[in-house]
Amino acid sequence: MELRHLRYFVAVADAGSLTVAARKLHTSQPSLSRQIRALEDEVGTQLFGRSARGIELTPGGRAFFDHARTVLSQVEAAIEAARRVAHPIKPRFTIGFLTGHELTWMPEVLHILHHELPNVDVVISSQYSPLLADGLSKGKIDAAFLRREQGAPGLAFHVLAKEPLVVVLPRNHRLAALNAISPGDLAGETFVTVSDTAPVLRRVIDNYLKRSGTEITPAHEADHLAMGMSLIASTGGVGLLPAYAQNFLPSSVTSRPVKGATPTVDLVLGYKTSNQSPVLKLLLSRLDELVARVLKTNR
Repeated sequence: MELRHLRYFVAVADAGSLTVAARKLHTSQPSLSRQIRALEDEVGTQLFGRSARGIELTPGGRAFFDHARTVLSQVEAAIEAARRVAHPIKPRFTIGFLTGHELTWMPEVLHILHHELPNVDVVISSQYSPLLADGLSKGKIDAAFLRREQGAPGLAFHVLAKEPLVVVLPRNHRLAALNAISPGDLAGETFVTVSDTAPVLRRVIDNYLKRSGTEITPAHEADHLAMGMSLIASTGGVGLLPAYAQNFLPSSVTSRPVKGATPTVDLVLGYKTSNQSPVLKLLLSRLDELVARVLKTNR
């Protein structure tokens, strides 16, 4: 008796028809009939009988059917167990990055985790900060470089850097002649700010302008860096963005530091406190090294 005999038998029993079973098994009906007869000879009793409704299991066939299905299930389980041992499934570790920060932080993160990389599948996710926080909360992301988002219970944040804001403006703008730009210099300019896709950064910008006493009403809101650059270039406007944005400026756009007390926005590493991933624990244990490597690389 061979496993194919059991598979053919179960297929016929499930289909209740030699024709239908043969089609599903991609074989001919005469061949399938021969295989069933060979099985019946091996078992020593008739397994199927014909009725007005078609082909049906005999009492002996019904007794044999339960055992045959169990055997096939056990064989499949044995195959899967052997495959898992030969090719173990790697655990997954998902790292999220606030879009644009991969350039600075990802190489150093992978350097720290390099001993673990052969044993784990690292997945990179680049998104807006609120979406990263949501992914952390739902357990879809293990660690993320993002802003300190509010309304994210169960998350912990470690400050990695306080990113200074810079003024971004067209290269041919009159203010580009200055070495540094004050809030007062921005009065009367077309001001491009960020939208609610970056709520933490938006609050930092709004609070800075409010503290400065400068009345500025945003003319445009940008959902992401590329949109912000495009609006600034096309409208001749100005904007405030974190310093990392300087890595992505097109040739027509430049930046200048803020004069006086420079506003900053925190970049943090966030994670779910209940996450027991050993890779996360390793990353958290070496955060000081990570920050030091990034600072050294970007001097």
